[in-house]
Amino acid sequence: MPKSIIIKKNGGPDVLEMHEISLSSPGPDEIKVTNKAIGLNYIDTYHRSGLYPLPLPSGIGLEAAGKIDEVGSNVSEFNKGDNIAYASMPIGAYAQQRIIPAKIAVKVPEGISHKLAATLMTKGLTTNYLLTKTYNLKAGETVLFHAAAGGVGQIFAQWANSIGAKVIGTVGSDEKIDIAKSNGYEHVINYSKDDFAKEVMKFTNNKGVSAVFDGVGKKTFGGSIQCLKPRGMMVSFGNASGPLDPVNVPKDIQSKSLFLTRPTIGHYFTNRKELQKGADEIFEKVKFGKIKVKIFKEYKMSDAQKAHEDLESRKLTGPAILIP
Repeated sequence: MPKSIIIKKNGGPDVLEMHEISLSSPGPDEIKVTNKAIGLNYIDTYHRSGLYPLPLPSGIGLEAAGKIDEVGSNVSEFNKGDNIAYASMPIGAYAQQRIIPAKIAVKVPEGISHKLAATLMTKGLTTNYLLTKTYNLKAGETVLFHAAAGGVGQIFAQWANSIGAKVIGTVGSDEKIDIAKSNGYEHVINYSKDDFAKEVMKFTNNKGVSAVFDGVGKKTFGGSIQCLKPRGMMVSFGNASGPLDPVNVPKDIQSKSLFLTRPTIGHYFTNRKELQKGADEIFEKVKFGKIKVKIFKEYKMSDAQKAHEDLESRKLTGPAILIP
């Protein structure tokens, strides 16, 4: 019987339990998939801890790549044996085999491995909607991205550079500065040591940046507001340092007529056509060398607890995957 990671209660990495599961045939609009590689994402820790509540018991994980074992009677866009990837609800990607709605899957082209596809979906689609949909980044603009050495951050700078934009990055330690610079950041600041808002203003000759992309949250929100241009865009899309405090609209937003958005991937890729188009844009950039992704670490699925410990302690300086 296939195995899956289950959480029966919220808490630390120790609540991740391996269990055998039984699967039937897929429903009319579903596909049965054998996962070959599973993406490890920070949002997984939010689901595990209860920051993003789930009905329990629950599976965990949103992203994986694998091969189709069986298709439902209404499924016409996929066939048995197709290579696919997905990064969406329903939750439960930490599994050897599972049944998913066909509408959340995309075809993976020749030249993109399962391991690579499993690191590209969430991080790549996130980058895609952040700089093409949430904020339409243009050549010549300068923006700020927090957690520049992380999985999304590494892809973001390469994508931004490919369209002629410049990115300032922040990192949490000196060891990560070179990682960020190697991925195309124009200037990198260690926000745990330096006042990044002052550094950004100095680097931009006191003009500020047109947009800030912030997946860190609590520690960086205030400084991000300070270094935005008037009518700039604050894009808050994560809570790695903890959830945001309530926003003071007159002080934080009205003071410079700023825009504030809290985007989520599900609101930007609402159907399979949009999803496949977004994924194809990522795969194309990777195949033509405009984005280079190196998997930092692989874990066995049975070592999911260790993977979460490393993820939360910032030991991972690049994309990581679980191997079923």
